[in-house]
Amino acid sequence: MATVSWRAPLITFGISILGAGLTFALSFPAPFLTGPAMAVTLAGLAGVKTEALPLRLRDIVFVILGLSIGQGVTPDVLGAVQTWPVTLAALAGSLIAIIYILPAILVRFWSMDAVTAFLASSPGHLSYVLGLSEGVKADLRTVSIVQSIRVLALTLLVPVAVTLVGQAPQQALEVPAETAPLPLFVMFVFAGAAGYLLQRFRLPAAYLIGGMLVSVVAHVTGIVSGVMSFWLVAVAFISLGGLIGSRFSGVTWLQLRHAFGAGILVTLLSGVLAAVFAFIAHWITGMDLITVLIAFAPGGLETMTAMSVILGVDPTFVASHHVARLLMLTVIVPLFVLRGRGDEA
Repeated sequence: MATVSWRAPLITFGISILGAGLTFALSFPAPFLTGPAMAVTLAGLAGVKTEALPLRLRDIVFVILGLSIGQGVTPDVLGAVQTWPVTLAALAGSLIAIIYILPAILVRFWSMDAVTAFLASSPGHLSYVLGLSEGVKADLRTVSIVQSIRVLALTLLVPVAVTLVGQAPQQALEVPAETAPLPLFVMFVFAGAAGYLLQRFRLPAAYLIGGMLVSVVAHVTGIVSGVMSFWLVAVAFISLGGLIGSRFSGVTWLQLRHAFGAGILVTLLSGVLAAVFAFIAHWITGMDLITVLIAFAPGGLETMTAMSVILGVDPTFVASHHVARLLMLTVIVPLFVLRGRGDEA
């Protein structure tokens, strides 16, 4: 039984490694994330049974990602927090524009019902949106496919867009010293505990946020110094890419063709709307445009924060804004869902 339960995840991880190696060799942007996502997606659509790592291993991956994100917080980063109210207001504006414009288009041109259209276009955490949709009369398969296309497309397109819009910030030439094993282990334990506690409160990406919070406190206070091993973080990125791609396992070409156009529309239009408000925030605050664009990009929290680490932009700013968007959706989505239930009654 153990062999059967581990076979698909191991195959998926192997495909992820091959995808990462190929994109790295081709100098593709963010290869350890985009390569696995592309490879596993294609394998799933070709009929290979792909499956993400078991839940507990996924939690470990998210803890590693969270710890790596938090290690970049410096006093200079904290000093920039005073500009965040402006960018958060612009982020709220982009969210309102997305949830008013996109569902109307999906209802008009894809003949979706209002609830399905709203859930399919909502730029939030996929599992969170699907969880809220429980008990609602909606086409959850369409919602899942459209949302998965959004996350996958943004994972692949953001690094390319960053390269085209302007040069991504250069990584420091000096290789920082790695964190010693003992403090890293202690941080990992505390991060796991924090993630478990946040998960009890049903917070999306709880272990990622728990790791980030613990790492921020440890590095800002000077209790811990250094960075995580490059290879440890690379394995986490590869696992995350495999997780994104595995969402297409079991999806038929007919199902994909039906929802593909809607998924591309949601991705492109939500990206354009987010970019417009990102430019406004950049113009008002003078903050780095690439950083604001990634913070506003309507992708998954884990994916975009991991992307910020790979591309060398401020991961704390990016993660904080994606968390803020989830908190905004926490209020907006249930109200819409409840209204949908009321309409069905």
